[in-house]
Amino acid sequence: MPKPRILLAFDKRVRDRYVDDEQLARLEKYADWDWFECEGGGIYEAPGDDSEYGKAFADKIGGYDGLIVCHGAPRLSPTVLDSASSLKIVGELEGDRFAARIDLDACWKRGIRTVDTTNASSYPVAEWALGLILISLRNIGTQFRRMINGDPRDRDLKPYRGVLRGRRVGLIGCGNMGRRLISYLKPFDVEIWVHDPYLPREMADALDFLQTSFENVLTKCDVIVCLAPLTPGTRGMIGKKEIDMIPPGTAFVNVSRGAIVDSDALIERLKKNDITAGLEVWDPEPVPEDSEIRNLSNAFVTPHSSAMRPEGEINEFFEMMVDEFDRFFAGHETKYDLTPRSQANRTAEDS
Repeated sequence: MPKPRILLAFDKRVRDRYVDDEQLARLEKYADWDWFECEGGGIYEAPGDDSEYGKAFADKIGGYDGLIVCHGAPRLSPTVLDSASSLKIVGELEGDRFAARIDLDACWKRGIRTVDTTNASSYPVAEWALGLILISLRNIGTQFRRMINGDPRDRDLKPYRGVLRGRRVGLIGCGNMGRRLISYLKPFDVEIWVHDPYLPREMADALDFLQTSFENVLTKCDVIVCLAPLTPGTRGMIGKKEIDMIPPGTAFVNVSRGAIVDSDALIERLKKNDITAGLEVWDPEPVPEDSEIRNLSNAFVTPHSSAMRPEGEINEFFEMMVDEFDRFFAGHETKYDLTPRSQANRTAEDS
């Protein structure tokens, strides 16, 4: 049988940063591919089907069985899809922004499978979430500042919980990042509570956690980790009221998006010096030079950098997509499907 034909549609920056010869060679084992070089749009928007690239996209897409899109790709609208009679599967390399580039409802109406590989960036962030948990439990921000200032060893490190083993860890959100973090937490023999209204109920049994309320996570856990996506429903979700509910001694970690948390309210709580925080994200970013968060020793802050790779090292976005398309065209089930449930999660609508 002839190999399926796959079109890669994104800008040169994506081609250089995400696509390497090794993965293209793997793709060529089961498919023929072409690259549609395109420019325009941004993180949250894509060129329309009436743009120069949109019209060229519609003319180009007709004979392809699969499509992989990323930054620069025109929106895959119903008009474009009308020209894609052979299309069976669409993959978004950075699906955190999929609503900008793929009309999911139009794809589903036509029986086209939709997948994304956003989780390629969530795995290294999950590693750092574990790191921030350990750092925050030991109030390392305070210890480090004392060390570099030449202060003598001082056992008064409050707030200080110390070891992770045996603690109760609460997760706010449990997507790809949360599920990977759970696997990292298991060896520490912790109790895991999760609040995520978009999770299938059977997930709690499969991964051995307790699914619970937002309030329970905020008020009854030794560690609270924010992993929720930023949506209209989660923006400002952890405000002054919620921050004031957190018990003294708790370690609060945020590796998702800064705008989910009220920055001013968190600063005021941290100034009481009764909780610690490990913060990979902040609102606004970069952290303003005059922000008080820079000077609070019980906050360990990093500059939204945990998914970064060394110069020249390719991340796994494209590798995972090659795996996903290989499964699909071999007749297996895909792993990273975009579904009405995931769409609801990203848009803060009912699941």
